[in-house]
Amino acid sequence: MESAAENPNYIMVPSAGATAVVEPQSQLPLAVTSTHNCKRNLFSFPRRPALRVTSEFDSESAVFFHKISCKLLDSLAKFKFSFNHSGKGDISEPQISFVSKHLSLHYDLEDHNALVKTSLDVGPRLQLTASHDVKAQQGEVTMLANLAPPGYSLQLSTPVPSVGLPKATLRFPLGEVSLQEKEDEEVKSLLSVSGILKGQFLNGVCSAQYKDEEVKLRYCYKDDEMSFLPILSLPSNAPSFAFKRRFGPSDKLSYWYNCDSNYWSAVYKRTYGKDFKFKAGYDSEVRLGWASLWVGDEGGKAKTAPMQMKVQFMLQVPQDDIKSSVLMFRIKKRWDF
Repeated sequence: MESAAENPNYIMVPSAGATAVVEPQSQLPLAVTSTHNCKRNLFSFPRRPALRVTSEFDSESAVFFHKISCKLLDSLAKFKFSFNHSGKGDISEPQISFVSKHLSLHYDLEDHNALVKTSLDVGPRLQLTASHDVKAQQGEVTMLANLAPPGYSLQLSTPVPSVGLPKATLRFPLGEVSLQEKEDEEVKSLLSVSGILKGQFLNGVCSAQYKDEEVKLRYCYKDDEMSFLPILSLPSNAPSFAFKRRFGPSDKLSYWYNCDSNYWSAVYKRTYGKDFKFKAGYDSEVRLGWASLWVGDEGGKAKTAPMQMKVQFMLQVPQDDIKSSVLMFRIKKRWDF
């Protein structure tokens, strides 16, 4: 027998003239491990989908809002269950929702009604969407066609059951124009036109909006420190303007004044980092002063807030009755399981 001391992983090899199969010992535990992995994968159970619970409380209405959601089918769809309950424990507005990319179903357990929405891409430039209210037996069908890039599209929408011509909206880079059939007391059917046009003018953006026989002319100038927005309504000839001044990266003052009614409002905003914001303002139309403090991004979700919780405190002080001032708060908290 020849020595195999140089490679301890191999069995002793017989001398010349003998027939033997040389097999590494390291392959034996690999085969056993592979067999165990097959058995473990064969009897493994699917992982439980992650649950997300969101609770929100508004002191003004004294009602809690709860939502439980989870993603299904490898995040292809989402299941939601939401409801409200008061301090007395009364549950109201329970709803179940199933949402995916092309189909969504919302069912009201209290009203026994379902709202179905679906969308379908027919080719690279054509999209169809539809919605249907089961209890009301009403819905809407919309077709959106991208005519030519960039920004040219045509949208046709009609209620179901149809009562007239569909509403047509043509969008282009400088605005949009809509045609819609409306009913009138003197004329059975009347074609209504609305639209908006905009373009660059004197280092700003000038726009003209027409709707319900009223024209609004706007001009918006904006730079790093100041924004100015005059508005003129025709045929009432009612002018108004908005003014915003940024004093620094964290301070901004907004002012709005209506020349026709002499109503005005002002808002001061200061941010402290990303998650803290203070706002204070006054509205002369309702004769009310207020101050608000946000913990967490005001327009963001609770997921990105500290401890996944958003808090807002608001103080309202009526000018005519300061003693009736009220302090309100709103809390939104999210848990992941």
